[in-house]
Amino acid sequence: MNLLEIKGLCKNFGGLQAVSNFDLTLAEGELHGLIGPNGAGKTTVFNLITGIYRPTAGSIFFQGRELVGLRPHQITRLGIARTFQNIRLFGQMTVLDNIRLAFNYQLKYGLWDAIWRNSAYRQQEEEVLARSLELLRLFKLEGKAHFLAKNLPYGEQRRLEIARALATRPRLLLLDEPAAGMNPREVDELIDLIRWIRSQFQLTILLIEHQMRAVMNLCQKIDVMDFGQIIARGAPEEIRNHPQVIKAYLGEESA
Repeated sequence: MNLLEIKGLCKNFGGLQAVSNFDLTLAEGELHGLIGPNGAGKTTVFNLITGIYRPTAGSIFFQGRELVGLRPHQITRLGIARTFQNIRLFGQMTVLDNIRLAFNYQLKYGLWDAIWRNSAYRQQEEEVLARSLELLRLFKLEGKAHFLAKNLPYGEQRRLEIARALATRPRLLLLDEPAAGMNPREVDELIDLIRWIRSQFQLTILLIEHQMRAVMNLCQKIDVMDFGQIIARGAPEEIRNHPQVIKAYLGEESA
């Protein structure tokens, strides 16, 4: 059974059709790219998968379960996590607390346990702290655990956002332009980081990215969107010289 299956997905905003008849299948462990010009509908697809938007039509199945109609927190519980094109950290909170917050839905203790700080509360909070610190160690952020998130350099903020997503224990990770705003050295480091994440956490990854070097080096398969529709699909070497892809990015005359 495929991990994710999307069939006939459509999303209209008034008279604008942002996504039209979008289909996608992801196998377990796959690293799949979704590319296209600005406004092609890529982030809208992510918002549909994660329950931020409800589709106008179509189905989204994750591990055989229909996601349409579920709320974002319910979809997170099922095993889907994401990052955002514009980093969304809690800037006034510490790096450590940004990670700890992601464990909240996994906690089993109740209100009275928290008020009385009994053994159930203490045990679970100690486990969350240990797991949070381990994630910071893995992402080389343990030395900045008590920094405010807003004071981290840009590349470290990206790492923190990914680490926070992984704290939810996903099986599918959606990365929305993780290389945005990065210099070439940072992009190379990100490529290595994503490969490591996929191996270390045994994840399936769906990646939106404009940095073609990152896409071509990372992805096994690539879908190309334009005006809300898939215009090309294939391996990186097939996509690189695809006439419709060149036209979408450069324009017909330039192509």
